Amino acid sequence: MRDITVVGVGYVGLVTGTCFADLGNRVCCLDVDEAKIETLNEGGMPIYEPGLEEMVRRNVSAGRLTFTTDYAEALAEAEFAFIAVGTPEGVDGEADLKYVQAAAESVAKTMVQPLVIVNKSTVPVGTGDWVADIVSANQPQPVEFAVVSNPEFLREGSAILDFMNPDRIVLGSLNREAAGRVAQLYLSLRAPIVITDLRTAEMIKYASNAFLATRISFINEIANICERLGADVKEVAAGMGYDKRIGRYFLDAGIGYGGSCFPKDVKALAHMASIHGTHPQLLKAVMDINQYQRRQTVLKLREVLGSKLRGKVIGLLGLAFKPNTDDIRDAPGTEIARLLLQEGARVKAYDPVAMPNAAKILPDMELAEDPYDLAVGCDALVVCTDWNEFKHLDMTRVKKSMRQAFMVDGRNLYDLDELNRLGFIYRGVGRGY
Repeated sequence: MRDITVVGVGYVGLVTGTCFADLGNRVCCLDVDEAKIETLNEGGMPIYEPGLEEMVRRNVSAGRLTFTTDYAEALAEAEFAFIAVGTPEGVDGEADLKYVQAAAESVAKTMVQPLVIVNKSTVPVGTGDWVADIVSANQPQPVEFAVVSNPEFLREGSAILDFMNPDRIVLGSLNREAAGRVAQLYLSLRAPIVITDLRTAEMIKYASNAFLATRISFINEIANICERLGADVKEVAAGMGYDKRIGRYFLDAGIGYGGSCFPKDVKALAHMASIHGTHPQLLKAVMDINQYQRRQTVLKLREVLGSKLRGKVIGLLGLAFKPNTDDIRDAPGTEIARLLLQEGARVKAYDPVAMPNAAKILPDMELAEDPYDLAVGCDALVVCTDWNEFKHLDMTRVKKSMRQAFMVDGRNLYDLDELNRLGFIYRGVGRGY
């Protein structure tokens, strides 16, 4: 049993802390947001992640997991301090490190015994060295410490599974002993452990996310070509995926990627490349294609409903950037909603868990009780998130409720022939009508 402090109780921090507790460690999760900590101490959850609430309650009851806003309390017995705070997008696409800086300064001022400081947040290459300098400069008296980079590879909606069954553990440090100590925390997971220097570990995270985003934009560009040439991108992707050199993952054409990682990380990597004298042409193309996919949805609506969308009623199936999360950060659905509202359309939406978050940023959007309520009076429905419950809707009932039976399937969720048979005008992504 080790004593671990996790700074930040967002998606990464709360999942990381809870999973470490579930592995038998004593974990104190800290956040300066008093409302979040109060919610957790009262048994509530500040985020939605399948299975997390039950795991939090189990470990709190077992005395392995606690929450606080007090750095001194959190670090009193700590051997490890994981920094898992947000790194939002800056003005020029760079990662804003103000929360990392604040966390490093606070850790430095309150640590009382030797500590391994672990960067879990996604941070630009060179941040580990910078954090070490911050800690050294802010210690009231010298206390031994080491900095380790341990980038996260958690997917929202399956974060617990990803933590407990990782493809690999990446650790970077100038202090091999410290990296080895962090590796010990993960040994029971029986995953490959990659130990390298700080900057290489930080780069592995950005390169991984940029490559996955590139695959998504690549298949979306192929989808757009398929639409012009009469091919079906779903069959194209399936045929490509059988090639072991390519594989099937991240070859689902749609309305683009979103969330808190891919958009931000690709921009940050492009920014790093630009300011250090390289020309990130591919990364820029990846971002351009992603934005184009969202605008394509509006163009498809105009194609059938007319160039003027003012007064048209458009229903959005899904708002979260992906299923099994309430995260709407950079979600395609919310951007499409904004574009339609700007054109004067009446926008309705339904999402199983993300509507409270969406209501805060899109107050003019109407929220429906369920997918069938959403369909009533609509001129078109747009699938923005591929929630499982959307796959099994009674489409005959949906059609009867709509003013016009027009479907823009932004996730290729439905069978083209079946919807055409039911009388829908159907537009998927790359389906070769």
